[in-house]
Amino acid sequence: MSVPSSILDDPKLLNQLPDKAFQAALLEGVSRTFALTIPQLPEKLYDAVANAYLLCRIVDTIEDEVSLSARQKQHFCSEFIEVVRTGDNAEPFAVELAPLLSEQTIPAEHTLIHVLPRVIQITHALEPAQIEALAACVETMAAGMPVFQAQNLHNGLATLADLDKYCYYVAGCVGEMLAKLFCHYSPEIAQHREQLLVLSVSFGQGLQMTNILKDIWDDAGRGVCWLPQDIFTETGFDLKTLSPETNDAHFREGLEHLIGIAHGHLSNALKYTQLLPAHETGIRNFCLWALGMAVLTLKKIKRNLNFTHSNQVKINRSNVKATILATRLTGRSNALLSLLFKLASKGLATPGWSYSSSSQTQFPGTALPLEATSTLYAPEGMQPSKANSDI
Repeated sequence: MSVPSSILDDPKLLNQLPDKAFQAALLEGVSRTFALTIPQLPEKLYDAVANAYLLCRIVDTIEDEVSLSARQKQHFCSEFIEVVRTGDNAEPFAVELAPLLSEQTIPAEHTLIHVLPRVIQITHALEPAQIEALAACVETMAAGMPVFQAQNLHNGLATLADLDKYCYYVAGCVGEMLAKLFCHYSPEIAQHREQLLVLSVSFGQGLQMTNILKDIWDDAGRGVCWLPQDIFTETGFDLKTLSPETNDAHFREGLEHLIGIAHGHLSNALKYTQLLPAHETGIRNFCLWALGMAVLTLKKIKRNLNFTHSNQVKINRSNVKATILATRLTGRSNALLSLLFKLASKGLATPGWSYSSSSQTQFPGTALPLEATSTLYAPEGMQPSKANSDI
C-alpha cells in the first residue's frame, strides 16, 4: 500500500489513516526491507506482523537513543513491556519519551513514538493468541537488550556465547514470535510447531549476524563492537586494536569463521522455510527474501574482507530483484530451494574449522547442525524447546 512519504512528517494526519495504511506508512519510514517483505504475507497475518515489527522498532529506538542513560533505557524498556502487555498508559509513555529523543534518531522514529498509542491500540485489537506472542517477544527483547547496552562494548563481546545471547534478545525471540503467529494462522503449519520454534531462533541469529558483520565499521564509529573476542583470539587478533585502517590477515580469518557460522544459521533458516506448506507462497516469500538477501550480503563481505564501510557490502536493487525472481521461480519446490541455496552460498562455509567452547549453556532450541558449529544460548531459567533429533 503506497502512501506519500511526507505524511510521516505529520503525526496527526498519519493517525487519520486506516490501520493498514497507517502501519504501511510507518514501515516504509523505519525499514524499507520490511516494508517490502511484510506485504507478501496473507491478509490475516499482515496486521499482526506489521504491528509486531513496529513494537520491536520502538524497543530499538529506546536502545539506540544516545541521549538516554543506561538507567533511563532500562526504565523505558520496563515501562514499555507493561504498555504492550496491558494496553494501558500508552499516551503518558509516549509523552514522556518523545521529547527525550535526539536529532540522531531518524525522523520516522520520532513520528513512531508520537503515534505509539495508535500502534498499541492496533496491538490490542488483535486476537488474544497474537497479543500474547507479541507481548512475550517485546518482554524478552526489552528485558534483555539493556543488559548489553549497560556494558562497555568498545572492545567487543567476550565470547561467541555472548554474541548468541545478544542475537537471541534482538532477533531470535522475534523468530519465535513469527513462528507462533504462523502456527496460529494455520493448523497445517502448527503440525511442525516444535521444529519451527527451534529453527526460528537460528533463523533470527543468521539474519542478525549478517547485519552485525555488515555494520562492523558503522558500529565502531559510535564506539560499539559486537564481535566475539574468543573467535579472534583463536586466530591471533585482539579486537582492542580494531580500526577501519586494520589490515590484518588474522582479523580477516576471524571474519571468515563468523561468516561460516552465520551461513550455518542461514542453512537452518532454509530448513525452517521448507517446513512451511508449499502453497503458502506469501509466507515462504517473506522468509526466502530475507534469507536470500542475507546470503548475498555475506557473499559480498566474503569477497571484500577489507571493507571499511557498510555501503561497500550492501546489496543493490538488482540483487534484491534477482532474489525476488529466483525465489518466486523456485519457492514451491524444496529440492530447487536446496539447490539454489547451495549455489548462492558457495564459499561461505569454512571447511575444516568448527567452534568449540569449554563452557556452553544451552538455550531454546539448540543442538542445531551448523556447518561451522555454534551453540545458541538463552537467558537463565528458560527451558529448552522440545525438538526432534533429526533437525
